[in-house]
Amino acid sequence: MSTFNAPKGIPEYYPPRSAAFLAVRETLAEAVRRAGYGYIELPIFEDTTLFARGVGESTDVVSKEMYTFADRGGRSVTLRPEGTAGVVRSVIEHGLDRGQLPVKLCYAGPFFRYERPQAGRYRQLQQLGVEAIGVDDPALDAEVIAIADAGFRALGLTGYRLEITSLGDATCRPGYRERLQEFLRDLPLDTETRARAELNPLRVLDDKRPAVREMLTDAPLMVDHLSAECRENYEQVKGFLNDLGVKFTENPRLVRGLDYYTKTTFEFVHDGLGAQSGIGGGGRYDGLMAELGGQPLSGVGFGLGLDRILLACEAEGLMVGDEARCQVFCVPLGEVAKARLVAVAGELRAAGVRVDLAYGGKGLKGAMKAADRSGARYALVLGDRDLDAGAVQLKELASGEQRTVALEGVVTAVREALGR
Repeated sequence: MSTFNAPKGIPEYYPPRSAAFLAVRETLAEAVRRAGYGYIELPIFEDTTLFARGVGESTDVVSKEMYTFADRGGRSVTLRPEGTAGVVRSVIEHGLDRGQLPVKLCYAGPFFRYERPQAGRYRQLQQLGVEAIGVDDPALDAEVIAIADAGFRALGLTGYRLEITSLGDATCRPGYRERLQEFLRDLPLDTETRARAELNPLRVLDDKRPAVREMLTDAPLMVDHLSAECRENYEQVKGFLNDLGVKFTENPRLVRGLDYYTKTTFEFVHDGLGAQSGIGGGGRYDGLMAELGGQPLSGVGFGLGLDRILLACEAEGLMVGDEARCQVFCVPLGEVAKARLVAVAGELRAAGVRVDLAYGGKGLKGAMKAADRSGARYALVLGDRDLDAGAVQLKELASGEQRTVALEGVVTAVREALGR
């Protein structure tokens, strides 16, 4: 009988590495919670039109990478390729924008893009994101960026940099778009790239091919054509980042892979990851909510790539997460002892201690090997003599030191040993 493998391009996290993955996600989520963001659980799939309109039909995400299919009712649905469009849809649908603004939400989970799998680029990617909707304030842009920076620093990451720019808005981008298109029309671009230039010329600036990038050396830059208002907005964002102690580098050629970004746009890059160096990014989106049928409210947010952030931690040699499955491992010697330790394990878990037990009737030697492999700090060994004495052996696995404690006081003794 043939065996099954996970689909190509889908990373799986299992012990012990899954402990580091969870630690990355929780550390970043804690930085988000400290800024007052509430959690939203999004659908895994949505109406295809939501992403076509929200993300932009000229993007690679929509034109090449979405997992789109017809459901049993003949409706076209798509596995979510990103989070912002779904959050905005939910805010509109549930009237969250009718209350206090900004609406501050965070989300986490898998997203799906049909890409060529390689290290750090997966078809199922794990992200954590935030969206702050309803207020156009440079200080809010800076807050969003600082949250991500704080999360990276809490993980111990140092080898990353923040790149920022401004993509302008509806008052200055149309004029820049015309200048850029005029420049691109004089270049010997291939048919597909030329069509992209006519649909959305900024997308051409995101082209990674060396030959195209060389042709774009003298291309006009958006930051040189900002309106006075957008220029002031950009300067204020940078000023607030300085106030928050967030270091950044200006990259006037930065173009994110989604069409809805305006004004502040940013990306975190880690040089230890090779070609797939982006570990997260985002920006402001002025017209997205109105485009999806809501009020003309602005928003700002980010999406952080948990898979790549974990790779970045590993590239820097950072030990994140506790690989130990449990803190205490119970070793019963006999069925009567097993019944007693099952109860003790339950009491310890209720007291907040992570506990496992040697199941399957293992002998002492096999059970102690299992205890070592579990990563536990202590083993509780209980035999017939201990039962008769109303005691249990508490053994520190690293040192081998062992002492006898009363069964009735074992929960207190274990918590004290763990420093709790």
